[in-house]
Amino acid sequence: MAEFSQKRGKRRSDEGLGSMVDFLLANARLVLGVGGAAVLGIATLAVKRFIDRATSPRDEDDTKADSWKELSLLKATPHLQPRPPPAALSQPVLPLAPSSSAPGPAETDPEVTPQLSSPAPLCLTLQERLLAFERDRVTIPAAQVALAKQLAGDIALELQAYFRSKFPELPFGAFVPGGPLYDGLQAGAADHVRLLVPLVLEPGLWSLVPGVDTVARDPRCWAVRRTQLEFCPRGSSPWDRFLVGGYLSSRVLLELLRKALAASVNWPAIGSLLGCLIRPSMASEELLLEVQHERLELTVAVLVAVPGVDADDRLLLAWPLEGLAGNLWLQDLYPVEAARLRALDDHDAGTRRRLLLLLCAVCRGCSALGQLGRGHLTQVVLRLGEDNVDWTEEALGERFLQALELLIGSLEQASLPCHFNPSVNLFSSLREEEIDDIGYALYSGLQEPEGLL
Repeated sequence: MAEFSQKRGKRRSDEGLGSMVDFLLANARLVLGVGGAAVLGIATLAVKRFIDRATSPRDEDDTKADSWKELSLLKATPHLQPRPPPAALSQPVLPLAPSSSAPGPAETDPEVTPQLSSPAPLCLTLQERLLAFERDRVTIPAAQVALAKQLAGDIALELQAYFRSKFPELPFGAFVPGGPLYDGLQAGAADHVRLLVPLVLEPGLWSLVPGVDTVARDPRCWAVRRTQLEFCPRGSSPWDRFLVGGYLSSRVLLELLRKALAASVNWPAIGSLLGCLIRPSMASEELLLEVQHERLELTVAVLVAVPGVDADDRLLLAWPLEGLAGNLWLQDLYPVEAARLRALDDHDAGTRRRLLLLLCAVCRGCSALGQLGRGHLTQVVLRLGEDNVDWTEEALGERFLQALELLIGSLEQASLPCHFNPSVNLFSSLREEEIDDIGYALYSGLQEPEGLL
């Protein structure tokens, strides 16, 4: 009964505050117009949301009246266009009159003419701000890209030589560096260089099992099962030492290689040879190498991979997964995503990849949007990219706003299906509080996109 009374009192308080908000918005439209009411509405709802969070606990059955989703009522409000400066402001301004201590007319040089001040800068459009942001925050000098590729290639050769000497019984394929740096999708130093370490599995001894058919029930993953045990018993393959319950365990293999990279490799000697400092990252469960050069810094992600089994073109990665999926292999969709974006842009000379880089840089520069990674943003651009709309540079600002709207709609549903595997929801790992914070930041950015740049 006390709980019911508490909820009832909270509901009355919310209704009273909601009525006050409605009253303010209704009168603001009469005085300030629709655009001014939109700005006032955002500020009012932000204060209401802050007060509610500070004074009352969250209930599971609460309708989240203080959520950012209330701002969807303002979604149809037209954006305020910046007013052009008055004509007088764009005219040259004469210098101020000289003071009494200045020389008189007889002492001045008749040939000296008054200098006119430069015109006041005009307001930039969203399109112009995006292009300036791309130039200053996204574009990487070609010299740095070439140096990063050279360092990654040299590290791949050194690491491959070490693996062959340390584990001569394990057949690894050629170590191949790749990733956004090689596909023109590098958005700053935060993107890792991908160094694929492929396993060479014997044909006919291994098969793939979808993750949904295992005890983990994870559609992102696959299990690599050992087969033909009656004809080729356990021990016939060098990879049998990593079997767990008849499946090739990614976790066991990762533990072996992590210990080797951290304790056995002579990184100071390799770094001295390549002219840089290399050290393995001990804070991450991934196999990461931090590289420091006098001209740049980069991170190399060592990705142990199963490139394909029985003519299957799927690329599976040994990834630090949790729970029942710990021994499974994560399907890597980056190669097909990058190839699809490239094909779409080549078809119509579009700017989809440029939009992806802009979104990545914007989210990394905003703490509230830090949970949105490259994987989330790639799915948004792919969904937009399939539409037959204008993808020229002149429409980049419009596509940017459209991407924000699509992200907001997906957050409202707490669902972002994978483009190549719709059964995978990329928002499934986000908590409700994180979705709430991201959605509010995106709504605010949609009303004033320049604030994100």
